[in-house]
Amino acid sequence: MSYAIPLPAITTVPVVGGDPFPVRRIYCVGRNYAAHAREMGHDPNREPPFFFMKPADAIVPTDSAVPYPSKTNDYQHEIELVVALGQGGRDVPVEQALALVFGYAVGLDMTRRDMQAEAKKLARPWDMSKGFDQSAPCAPLLPAAQFADAGQAAIWLKVNGELRQQGNLSDLIWSVAETISYLSGLVELFPGDLIYTGTPDGVAAVVKGDHLQGHVDGLPDLNITIA
Repeated sequence: MSYAIPLPAITTVPVVGGDPFPVRRIYCVGRNYAAHAREMGHDPNREPPFFFMKPADAIVPTDSAVPYPSKTNDYQHEIELVVALGQGGRDVPVEQALALVFGYAVGLDMTRRDMQAEAKKLARPWDMSKGFDQSAPCAPLLPAAQFADAGQAAIWLKVNGELRQQGNLSDLIWSVAETISYLSGLVELFPGDLIYTGTPDGVAAVVKGDHLQGHVDGLPDLNITIA
């Protein structure tokens, strides 16, 4: 079959000991740690999970230089556990949700915070504050069978060696299984989907030259530099 223009490149994430993982969609969970919800001025006990999206080609591999984006003076980090789906489904029961998971990785939800704050104030969408170019750095995926601590592992982020964010996956308001189940009631999930599961408190701005190291116990680290 021929096309009117060349086919876009397929975005992939490396897999530890395996073939690259092709990315279909990136879903992100908002305010899924209680302390982060509070630091953003919200009550975590009053709302169900909500989601926003990033384009698949926003993925950036580890050890990359990430350009400081345009149209912002407040470029912030959000360290997250990333869940990669190897199977899909709709209206998936919580007790069956983890069977969909292919693997896990460390990711960053990079955010134009000033642009997001303005969008919130004007009741406008977040798209350009969250879904911009190179806004989804992601470390290599570890197959799910090799990650025993998906519900109980330390997560942290250091900037230039200084600890900025710290938490535990047990602090998630909505667990990985609950998140997958809830999301599958909103959209049909497919193999290749990634879910960024939310960030602990301590989000803050970065500047050009900063080195970010993201970590979840048991997973490959994520390292990027702000160019």
